[in-house]
Amino acid sequence: MENKHSKQRMTIPEPPLDRLARLSRHAARLLNARPDLRELSSRLDRPFGREEMAAWLAEPVADEEALKSRLRKLKDRVWVVTAARDLAGLTSLEEVTGAFSDLAEVCIQAALDFHARLLAERYGQPKNSDGSSMELVVIGMGKLGGGELNVSSDIDLIYLYPDEGETSGPSPLSHHEFFQRLGKKISNTIADTTADGYVFRVDLRLRPWGDSGPLAMSYAMLEDYLTLHGRPWERYAWIKGRALTGGRHKELDDVVRPFVFRKYLDFNAYQSLRELHAQIRAEVVRKDRQNNIKLGPGGIREIEFAAQVFQLIRGGYEPALRIRPTQHVLKLLAERQFIPGATADRLIEAYRFLRALEHRLQYLDDAQTQTLPGDAESQRLIAEAMNFDNWEALLASLNQHRKITEQHFEQIFAAPQADQSSHPLLPVWQHPEAQRSQLEAFGFKQGADMAARLGQLREIAVTKFPESSRIRVDSLMPPIIELSAQQAHPDDTLTRFIGFIETIARRQTYLALLSEYPAALKQLARLFSASPWAAQLVTRQPQLLDELIDPRQLFEIPDWPALAARLHEALDAEAGDMEAQMDRLRRFKQAQTLHLLAQDVASVLKLETLSDHLAALADLLLAETLHRAWLTMPKRHLDRPRFAIIGYGKLGGKELGYASDLDIVFLYDDDTPDAGAIYARLAQKLSTWFSTATSAGVLFDTDLRLRPDGASGLLVSSVEAFEDYQRNKAWTWEHQALTRARHVCGDANIGEKFEAIRRAILTFPRDAARLKEEVLSMRQKMRDGHPNNTELFDIKHDSGGIVDVEFAVQYLILLHGKNHPELLDNVGNIGLLKRCGESGLLPKDIAENAANAYRELRRQQHAVKLSGAEHARLEAVQLSAERTAVSQLWGTCFNQ
Repeated sequence: MENKHSKQRMTIPEPPLDRLARLSRHAARLLNARPDLRELSSRLDRPFGREEMAAWLAEPVADEEALKSRLRKLKDRVWVVTAARDLAGLTSLEEVTGAFSDLAEVCIQAALDFHARLLAERYGQPKNSDGSSMELVVIGMGKLGGGELNVSSDIDLIYLYPDEGETSGPSPLSHHEFFQRLGKKISNTIADTTADGYVFRVDLRLRPWGDSGPLAMSYAMLEDYLTLHGRPWERYAWIKGRALTGGRHKELDDVVRPFVFRKYLDFNAYQSLRELHAQIRAEVVRKDRQNNIKLGPGGIREIEFAAQVFQLIRGGYEPALRIRPTQHVLKLLAERQFIPGATADRLIEAYRFLRALEHRLQYLDDAQTQTLPGDAESQRLIAEAMNFDNWEALLASLNQHRKITEQHFEQIFAAPQADQSSHPLLPVWQHPEAQRSQLEAFGFKQGADMAARLGQLREIAVTKFPESSRIRVDSLMPPIIELSAQQAHPDDTLTRFIGFIETIARRQTYLALLSEYPAALKQLARLFSASPWAAQLVTRQPQLLDELIDPRQLFEIPDWPALAARLHEALDAEAGDMEAQMDRLRRFKQAQTLHLLAQDVASVLKLETLSDHLAALADLLLAETLHRAWLTMPKRHLDRPRFAIIGYGKLGGKELGYASDLDIVFLYDDDTPDAGAIYARLAQKLSTWFSTATSAGVLFDTDLRLRPDGASGLLVSSVEAFEDYQRNKAWTWEHQALTRARHVCGDANIGEKFEAIRRAILTFPRDAARLKEEVLSMRQKMRDGHPNNTELFDIKHDSGGIVDVEFAVQYLILLHGKNHPELLDNVGNIGLLKRCGESGLLPKDIAENAANAYRELRRQQHAVKLSGAEHARLEAVQLSAERTAVSQLWGTCFNQ
């Protein structure tokens, strides 16, 4: 083994078997008792692989005693080869744990095959409903399940079978009795101590009801147990549960997965694992096991807990986290930014050191121990086996790793501040009606109203909330009142918090999250103060609280390709479950929207950048939805449809807001005879995927009326029909709409054809007077359709507003596009105004002022909408300069 804290002790390489015999008392005894094992010195250049193990067992055996002997002799060979290679520095930790995990699986399978055959000969074969043979499903738990078995470990097993029934022989047994007998035979074959020793000690206590439970049980019995009696520590144990034998594993996964990995984020797991860890720590102290490198402070178990708490919390929603090896979990947690990369690196380094030391402790006497030795001779052997000069040097390195592990463990599992008995605002929560003046002193403008609202919530908490929820609410409300008082709109913030707490109070995992992560509570206060829309979003979808935990992730610039890949992977994991996939698409959209909203509220993003990100999010979701909808088509004649989604309006112009509808058109280009019908069905499926209301709401509100012939037209058009319509039937306003249209997703060739059509239409020769008349007529229809009977200025629809800018730019494109191709690029209204000024189509000052006005009008519209107003309207004097600039643009274009 290499160690950066040590140096190699010998300049002349010692033969690996000699080194093994010198550093392991068990190896010395074994090699002395079985001189034939010395022949293995010639094959230490390679690992002892699974195929070689199976080959060793391939020859039939006469009886059970012969099988036991064969298995134990195989175990000795694997042990000698692996231990010798390890102590000679010829192998890795993964090879050691993999070899012993493979050994256990091969031996279990051999014992199962042998005894199942004998039992079936006597009692008949258990059968599945389809007549095929039913097999025992042996579950490897713990380190065996994770493929991380150590060199002198128990193996934790659970015996299961799919269904109840009866064997098919002349002396039939119930499936239960058959598999009970088979499980007992397997355990004895593996664990009995004979003249050749034992293979592995077998521990069956992780099965339902432990020692008092049946040795084998059906899937249905397991499901009943997990549903009605499963305890928190069993969720932790089943993370590593893995079926080693048999079939019908998906059915088993459908039973176990919902028990281990809850559908939504489960922050109660923190407290459950804290309590389990506290029990282990108490046992360590009681039995004086401080020197136990597995169970003691900073030991292997704490690293495993640190990884598994995130699996329990997030594994229901993040399928990628449903993996077993501890190191793989830690690496993935760092990749997904659930823990810092440096934390993962240090925990992995400590884990590898501790596991290597664990193996050397066990090599010494083949004992299942993780306790440091107390005698000098054993200490000397262990230090040398770890490549340290002496025991003190080894202890120094060990203590450093344990200290680092303990520090990171405490950071991850630090208990929240639940005791608010000294909080200055506790009396306000306990007796709000008597504290009106204090509320006003803290900055609440409507002290009486806030006191009444708090009193109502307290009454509900005391009379209707479960006790555990009430305790958590009692601990949360004083800091909530304090945080609300610190916001720009304290009354609105507290009111929204009260509604939020009422909504989530019976879903304790969210209360647990806010208790565990005070930073999330602070971020929530900022959002609640800034926007009622944000408050409604989080209150309706409280699982979004998870997005507020880590400010680094929350304010990170979105990497859309990486996010798209993760979404695609997660949807693949839910293949066949359309409802789950729909739900995931919606939750992905909400999570990314919340990230952008938090950055928006913090003034991190310019409005143009925000709109670009919202358009990128919509593009991503439309592309993924198209892919999923096509996969659900019953008869697909192509792997990829010759179909595309075209974005118009705010989607096409990349000026989306948080709740914008999507204006889209569906096109196809396929010579298949029934292509029209195929793609019409696909379009209908897409509409279903967009509009179906799941528990996470709808994905998008879409508007398809810009398609050829509008609402009366076909849902999907061929490219040829689309071009014909645009050339021969489309109204001028439909050509105006084309100025902001773009290919969003789907077949790239269709995208190229669409863009060519768009440019051709926009460069039609047009009569200037007629074009002006038609544009002005359409503008008047829009004004008439959006009357404003107030004295306020409607930022979008009134004269001098956003729509005037859009119509002016569209008019200029249609009038001059033929001679000015630079206007055909879809670069947004600000960029197009700049190009009009540069090309002389507008005076530069008019173009620049209009562009600046448009930017400010959009910014103000966004701010008003974010504040929750139904209409984006302000006092007219607030935007007088911008209105003047837009009116000058309008007058220059239309001579008005």
